Amino acid sequence: MRCLLYRSWCLSLRFLVTAWCLLAAAWANAAPGPVLDAAATGASPTPLTAWFELLEDPKGTLTLEQVRSPEYRARFIPSRDSGEALNFGITPSTWWLRLRLANGSSTGVERLLEVAYARLSHLNFYAPEAGGHVRTIETGTTAPFESRGYLNRNFVFPVILPPQTEQTLYLRVASTTAFIVPARLWEPTAFHAYERSDYTVQAWYFGMAAAMVLFNLLLFVRLKDWLYLQYVGFALSMAFALAAQNGLVKEAFRLESALWSDVCTSFGYSFALASGMLFLRRMVETRRLLPRLEPWLQGFIAFFLISPLLFLVTGQALIKAAALTYLLAMVTLMGVAIYAAWRRQRSAYFFLAAFALLGLGAVTNALRAMGQVPSNVFTANAMQFGSALEMILLALALADRFNQMRREKAIMQAELLATQKALIDTLKDNELRLEARVTERTAALETANHRLRALSRTDGLTAIANRRRFDEVLANEWARSQRTGEPLALAMLDIDWFKAYNDHYGHLAGDDCLRTVAGVLANCAVRSTDLVARYGGEEFTIVAPGTTAAQMQALALEVQQALAALALPHPTTPSGCVTLSAGVAAHIAQAGETPESLVAAADQALYQAKATGRNRVVLA
Repeated sequence: MRCLLYRSWCLSLRFLVTAWCLLAAAWANAAPGPVLDAAATGASPTPLTAWFELLEDPKGTLTLEQVRSPEYRARFIPSRDSGEALNFGITPSTWWLRLRLANGSSTGVERLLEVAYARLSHLNFYAPEAGGHVRTIETGTTAPFESRGYLNRNFVFPVILPPQTEQTLYLRVASTTAFIVPARLWEPTAFHAYERSDYTVQAWYFGMAAAMVLFNLLLFVRLKDWLYLQYVGFALSMAFALAAQNGLVKEAFRLESALWSDVCTSFGYSFALASGMLFLRRMVETRRLLPRLEPWLQGFIAFFLISPLLFLVTGQALIKAAALTYLLAMVTLMGVAIYAAWRRQRSAYFFLAAFALLGLGAVTNALRAMGQVPSNVFTANAMQFGSALEMILLALALADRFNQMRREKAIMQAELLATQKALIDTLKDNELRLEARVTERTAALETANHRLRALSRTDGLTAIANRRRFDEVLANEWARSQRTGEPLALAMLDIDWFKAYNDHYGHLAGDDCLRTVAGVLANCAVRSTDLVARYGGEEFTIVAPGTTAAQMQALALEVQQALAALALPHPTTPSGCVTLSAGVAAHIAQAGETPESLVAAADQALYQAKATGRNRVVLA
């Protein structure tokens, strides 16, 4: 009997607990959500994130009548987010937002509900009116601009609350890009003041962008340097992307195409990254500095040029992948800049500082689009802040580049003027001396003429014979070979990778290298009948009468060994030192032949030495 009573008591207790839980759950679902007293809001905007109730519509098929029905009304959940914005990342779902507003005052209240994110594809606003009617505004970035309840770059909806009333507002939101809803409730006068300052800030930024574009166009026209034109493309693309992201393109051009309205921001960012990478490659000389990375950079550029076309056919399917690719591209840009700065390249310092700020803004923007960082004033305008600072720094960088070019030109002109002045002074001094020494005029003139003849036959940089002297000696020795039947040998020698040496160390170091090589040649070809001459640029020649091809080949090898012993550093060569290639030819001149045939044979042998790996002697 006791056991039976105990069981009955347990079943009764279980029934009561279950009933209590069901009643509590029903009361919780039926309990009204938070109500915001609109009359109590002041001049400062009121963030609405914490006041929203949310309902996800995965298929996007629910209507207003359905979400207001008891079945769905109880499914709304509080947002539980106290930040500046609701952030759903990138999602195909449609979301319904419910907001309860009250007016506890004795007068009517007018407010403006702002959704400060211009890239929402679809945004519908529903507000009750007298007589049970519902005021509906269907807008979004894919809708015509005039569909908005209030003409602004963002979405602004007027809200009118009669005295002592409560209203329930609904927002239906869907987006193919980043799904961010930064909603605020404004007092109209305060909003109009904010609106004026907001458009002033936008005008300031785009005015700066226009100034940068004009500045670099003028530099391009003046200097004919494609670097400046590439930066113009980057600045225009970035300004267009930010204008599209901030709703200004939609407002200014009244775009009617839903697809173009939805993807024009992605177009801008893609072209900005493509032109930015072109700018990077030219500014820090990646072809020379990082040749192995060059194909990857070209691949990035090609991707960003064609990715807008992919967005046209894939919709939001590639949005997340594109965002990750943007992040990877920015990391690559920064990596290249850091490496170039480590190599002490002057332009890289400016580039690194400027694009670090822009990259920080881009990373923040991408993370915000994926829902990884909160949405606030800084993250919402991160790209604009970073771009403005980047423009200032790159303005300094490009001005520094221009000034550096002017300094180099001024130095060159000063050197030419100094040389000219020295020559004029010398001529004047000679003239005075000639006038003062009438008795020595003939001897002095002969001395001067002899000196001029020597100068005309001597290379001014290396102090060896020049091309004119070489042509004279070669013609004379060719005629001698015809008369005597003795062989005439010729060696053409060229410094390997001399342009890379000049680019790396500068022209002054290149001149020193030419003088050193000329000295090595003069020390090896020591016979009085031999002639060492500078043929042109970094190419030298040795004329050796009465010498066979084998003897000239041995002399050329001796020159290579003497140069190798000096171990002049040249980091872009396989050996790490300055080397030279040589082509050797020898011939007994015959009637009807010209010395040019010997030069052509030696030059062809030199070409083979270059083509087969350099730092070698090839016999014709």
